[in-house]
Amino acid sequence: MLVRLFEDNPNDREIRKIVELLRDGGVIIYPTDTIYAIGCDINSVKAVQRVSAIRGVKAEKANFSMICKDLGNIAAYAKVSNEEFRLMKQYLPGPYTFVLPATSKLPNVLMNRRKTIGIRIPKNFIVQAIVEELGGPLLTTSVKAAEGEVEEYITDPELIHEKYNRLVDLVIDGGYGNNIPSTVIDCTGDEIIVTRQGLGEL
Repeated sequence: MLVRLFEDNPNDREIRKIVELLRDGGVIIYPTDTIYAIGCDINSVKAVQRVSAIRGVKAEKANFSMICKDLGNIAAYAKVSNEEFRLMKQYLPGPYTFVLPATSKLPNVLMNRRKTIGIRIPKNFIVQAIVEELGGPLLTTSVKAAEGEVEEYITDPELIHEKYNRLVDLVIDGGYGNNIPSTVIDCTGDEIIVTRQGLGEL
């Protein structure tokens, strides 16, 4: 199913339907401020396993990230120092993924061997509205282009739907997406390190 939403004013009724689907264990593809993403409710084990299967990895090896509503939601799932919090407050919402040590409240299905979790707060009103209505974080992993595949298959929502409609329950058409990923900032060591330079500039 393909649903069209306008980024500057997403339809409340459609947002509620999408959240009902997520609460029932659904898997969706949605726009962010970078690349379109595949995701689900982080508390739905079966849905997380479905996303893992789509990506062709085991959940514990996938290094998935999650989208939070705001910085207030992060402390339940990740350990954040004062310095890291100030940095995140400066750059979020935006095209950044902050990798932080996970807390014991993170669902086991998302706990990787490093016991870390990537945190995103995208500057996109559609996904912000979904997370707010859901009342909890959304798993996120970028839609990937296959080797030799044209760029439009990760930026054009209609082509994304054509490719993934049998694997996910819903694709949200929020307009053309970006083809540059988020900037990844690792906050798990002694120093804060940019491990992937993406769309966000520090």
